[in-house]
Amino acid sequence: MIIPMKLPKEQKEEIIKNVQAYFNEERSETIGDLGAEQLIDFMIKELGPYLYNKGIADARTLINEKAAQIEDELYTLEQPLHNRKR
Repeated sequence: MIIPMKLPKEQKEEIIKNVQAYFNEERSETIGDLGAEQLIDFMIKELGPYLYNKGIADARTLINEKAAQIEDELYTLEQPLHNRKR
């Protein structure tokens, strides 16, 4: 089950201003609050799953690397076994 991502109001307002600034500076276009918000919602819907999955993949890689390091460190802690004849 996918839960739609909701941004806190303050963050969304900041992103809206950033989108408006981008359109103004890079494209010499004006975009209103509603248009910027709709664009943000669309981008979250379209890009969100890809970015989320990339974050999960990065976390998985990091955890696997850390687990391998821990395993190596545990091997160094093992005591040597001497063959004893009875």
